[in-house]
Amino acid sequence: MHNSIALVGSGPTAIYTLRGLIASTRPLAITVFEKEAVAGKGMPYHPAVNDRAMLANIASIEIPPIRETLADWLHRQSDGELDRLRVTRAAITDRAFFPRVVLGAYFKAQFDRLVEQGRASGHVIEVKSGQEVTDMALGVDDIRLTVERPDRSSAQPPEHYAFDHVVMATGHSFSDVIEVKPGYFASPWPSSLLKTIPAARVGILGTSLSAIDAMVTVATRHGSFYHDEAGLLEFQPAREAGDLHITLMSRKGMLPEADFYFAIPYEPLSICTEAAVDALVETGARDLLDRVFELFVRELSAADPDYAARIGLSQLTVETVGPAYFAEREAHDPFVWAALNLAEARQNYETRTTIAWRYAILRMHEVVARVVPHLDSRDLQRFHRHFKTLFVDNYATVPHASIDRLLALRRAGMLDVLALGSDYALDTDTVERGALVTFDDGQLRFDAFVDATGQGRLSAADIPFPGLVRQGVVGKARVRSGDQVLLAADGQSREEEAGGVRLDACYRLQFDQPLCRRIYCLALPFLLHQFPFIQGITSSAELGETVSQAILTDIADPRGAAGFDGDGPETERKPVLLLS
Repeated sequence: MHNSIALVGSGPTAIYTLRGLIASTRPLAITVFEKEAVAGKGMPYHPAVNDRAMLANIASIEIPPIRETLADWLHRQSDGELDRLRVTRAAITDRAFFPRVVLGAYFKAQFDRLVEQGRASGHVIEVKSGQEVTDMALGVDDIRLTVERPDRSSAQPPEHYAFDHVVMATGHSFSDVIEVKPGYFASPWPSSLLKTIPAARVGILGTSLSAIDAMVTVATRHGSFYHDEAGLLEFQPAREAGDLHITLMSRKGMLPEADFYFAIPYEPLSICTEAAVDALVETGARDLLDRVFELFVRELSAADPDYAARIGLSQLTVETVGPAYFAEREAHDPFVWAALNLAEARQNYETRTTIAWRYAILRMHEVVARVVPHLDSRDLQRFHRHFKTLFVDNYATVPHASIDRLLALRRAGMLDVLALGSDYALDTDTVERGALVTFDDGQLRFDAFVDATGQGRLSAADIPFPGLVRQGVVGKARVRSGDQVLLAADGQSREEEAGGVRLDACYRLQFDQPLCRRIYCLALPFLLHQFPFIQGITSSAELGETVSQAILTDIADPRGAAGFDGDGPETERKPVLLLS
């Protein structure tokens, strides 16, 4: 029985994987490696990375419960613990938004309960906090891990382990050096570094929630938000903050929209369904994206005919639907639009009114995503360039409090939004601090500059385990060529390398070495190219369920998924600590 399993990382994806694994009736030996001192929180929700003002954009009702819902867990906390988390008991509802660090505390508590439950069920579970997996390689019949302390202390040499299954759940990937030069920050995390930014001209690249969180972190270093007598949120700068001015910027210069009311669980779609998309994939057609777009158009038209008519949906294509979707918002001042949209969203929450077209697009994003791994290279490029953006805009709405903060800073005269256009340049070399931004309408110099555009896509060459790369078992994902000229003489299409890592449907490395099928890649940056909407907690739950079930199936039948011959008696295996 090949039952020793390593989880590399302990964030939400690893937690949901653990939840699935401990459901096994066979005893498992599970080891969780976490480079941070405390396991179970995950980078997006860790207090060492996030400012307490940073808000999560997912409510309790949308988080797949682990042992209990977020709201139920909060209700169980003492008044003292809620005070520590800065949560008022009256504010706890299924649809409320909370600071990221609150979700971190929730995930930590759920992780600890899973570990206890798993041990009580007969599983051997070890949690190795403050230990980083720095390398991974295939052995003869196992997977070898090199584990070091993050400080790389010479007094503590690396340890070497052997496992039957390994799950790479390392989450987001950002450079260890955030302030790459004075005043230029390649990421808004850890947020503590943003607290060093003086009251000066601050540029933030991005207008999404990450950018808004960076804005709030800088602003609260130099002032505070408060509610006036009428209940309106305002910003009071500190006495020395007179020179603070923040500019959010993106190509379009548009602000995100406020979270909107919709029914949970999702109401079923009638036209653009999973079955309909899967049927298209089965045809093997070369124009898959256009065929799925037709389903999208029909579903959206049926859901909200007035909206469809207003944007001329019947005449739109994959290339033109994005501009039509954004046209009305783009024509308005971003702060005026934000205020109107926030008022509408709040009214709809009060009356439990759903905007039909928004809800239809929201429900379709996961369905449309099913076709992406099957697109040829040309259509994959078209999808990422033109079609993806409206789905991202629709599901990446932000908490109402985030819009309130934007508007408060604007009223205080301390915030602008800049549309950069498609052709802009960012110069950090010719300035001593910050950055110089050149765009169609001129130039702006910033004393401090933060790149808050979020997680980028990574490919096979970026895998942080040199042993796997050296062995040549990590390959780039491949897709059909989008060039008809490249068709072979027998009519079969050629393949081209794409971004990301070559994985099967269960996220296992695809290579002719059987052991590769016991390495699972759930690390976000390597999935984004072919799984573009995989960044949320709901995706973490789906990934964890898929991988845990694949591992349990493999353990039950080692001659199946992993490709082992299964000869010899079944014996229970524990993770092996190899002597250096």
